[in-house]
Amino acid sequence: MVWCESEVMEMQKKMKAELMYATMHPWRLFFVVALPGMISMFAMSIYSIVEGAFIGQILGEEAFAAINIAFPLVMINFSLSDLIGVGASVPISIALGKEDYKTANNVFSSSVLLIFITSVLMGSIMFFAAEPLSRMMGANDALLETSVRYLRTFALTSPLTTIFFAMDNYLRISGYVKTSMLINVVSNFATIGLLSFFLLVLKMDVVGSALATSIAMCCSSFVAMIPFLRGKALLKFAKPRISLPMLKQIAACGSPIFLNNISGRVTSILMNISLMTLGVIELGEGGGTTAVAVYAVLMYASDLCWPLLYGISDSLAPSVGYNWGAGNYDRVKKIVGCNYIGTAVVGILSTSILFFFPRTLASVFVNAADTRLLEISVHAIRIFCATYLFRWVAVTTQSFLSAIEKPAFATLMSVGVAFVFPVLLLGALWSFGLDGIWFNFVGVNILACVLAAFLLLRVRREIKKREAAKESSL
Repeated sequence: MVWCESEVMEMQKKMKAELMYATMHPWRLFFVVALPGMISMFAMSIYSIVEGAFIGQILGEEAFAAINIAFPLVMINFSLSDLIGVGASVPISIALGKEDYKTANNVFSSSVLLIFITSVLMGSIMFFAAEPLSRMMGANDALLETSVRYLRTFALTSPLTTIFFAMDNYLRISGYVKTSMLINVVSNFATIGLLSFFLLVLKMDVVGSALATSIAMCCSSFVAMIPFLRGKALLKFAKPRISLPMLKQIAACGSPIFLNNISGRVTSILMNISLMTLGVIELGEGGGTTAVAVYAVLMYASDLCWPLLYGISDSLAPSVGYNWGAGNYDRVKKIVGCNYIGTAVVGILSTSILFFFPRTLASVFVNAADTRLLEISVHAIRIFCATYLFRWVAVTTQSFLSAIEKPAFATLMSVGVAFVFPVLLLGALWSFGLDGIWFNFVGVNILACVLAAFLLLRVRREIKKREAAKESSL
C-alpha cells in the first residue's frame, strides 16, 4: 500500500497525541500538558492584573465599578460558547479514545458552526439592549453610560472573540499543547500592549480596555484555526451533520461549565445589588460604589490564583476523557490524582500570597489617594484568601466529572458552587454586613468540599464496577 505524504503526517499526528494520553507516565503527562496550560492561564492572569491596575489607577473608582457591573453580561456571552466548546470536547475526546474519527470530526465541525450562530445572536442582543441590561445589573445613573459603552464594544466583536476558547480546547485535544500555550501567551501580552496604547497614548476610557481585549482575541482565534484550516491537525473540518442526539450530548456535557458561568453571573448581579445596598448602610453616601469597587478588587486579586487551578484541570481533561473512553480506569485515577495534588499546592500557595501581601495586591488596583477603598480592600482580601484553601477541590472535581461524562454530577457541583450556596449564605450572613459578603466565598467552598466528597464516593463505586466487569470479560 502506498501512502501519500499528507496521510503519513496525519497518522503521525494521531499517534503523537494518542501515545501521549495513553502511555506517558501520569506525572510526566502532568508537566507536559498541565504546565503549558498553567503558563497560558498565568499569562491571562498577568493581563487581568494589568487591566485592573490601569483601570483603577488611571480611570478611577467609577470606571472600576461600571466594568464590574457590565462584565457578567460579557461573560454570559462567552459562557454560551463554552457550553458548546466544552460540551463538544468531551464526546470528541471519548470518540478519539474509541478511534471513532468520523464522529469526532463531525462533532468538532458542528460545534464551530453552532458557536458562530450563537455568538451573532448574543452580540446583537448585547448591542441593542445594552442600556436596559445594564440597569438590570444594578447600574445607577453615574455608571450607566460607561457600562453601556463597555458592553457594546464587546458585542461588536462577539462572533470572532467567543470562538477562541473552543479552538484552544481543540488545539490541545489534537496534541498542539505548546502551540496553544504560545497563542495564549502572545495573545495576553498583545492585549497588554494594546491596552497601554489605548489608555496611555490615545487616552481612551473603558472602551479602550474592551477594544484591546477584543482585537487580541480576534487575531488569536484566527491563528488557532490555521492548523485545522490547513488540515494538519488531528481533528478535521467536515460537512456538519447536526443531529438531536448530538445536541443533547453537547448540552449535557457542556451544561456544568455553562451553568457554573451563568449561575456565577447571576450571583454577581445579586452581589452587586447587595453591595450597593450594604455599602450605603455601612459607608454612607457613595458607599455603594465603593463596595462594588472592593468586590472588583477581590475579583482581580483572585485572577492571580484561580486561572492556575483552571489551567491545570482543563488541560488534563482531554487525557482523562480519552482514557475513560478507552477503558483505562486505573490510568484515569492516576491522572486525576496528579490533578488534585497539583491544584492543592496552587491553592495553598495562593492563600499564603493573598494573606501575607493584601496591601501590596490592593495597591496595584487602588489609587493611594483613595484611602477608604484601599483599607476596605485590604481587610476584604484577608478574609477572602481562605477561599483558596478549599476552592481547588471544587475546580478539580467539576472538571473530572465533566471529562468522564457525568453531566448530572458536574452540574450539581457547578450550580451548588456558583449559585445555590452563595445565595443561601448571602441570606444567612446578611447581618454581618459587608464582611458577610467576603466570608460568603469561604463558606461556599467549604460546602463545595462536602458535596465533592459525596459525589466522588459515588464515582469511585462505579469505577470499581467497571474494573470488575472489564476483568471478568478477559
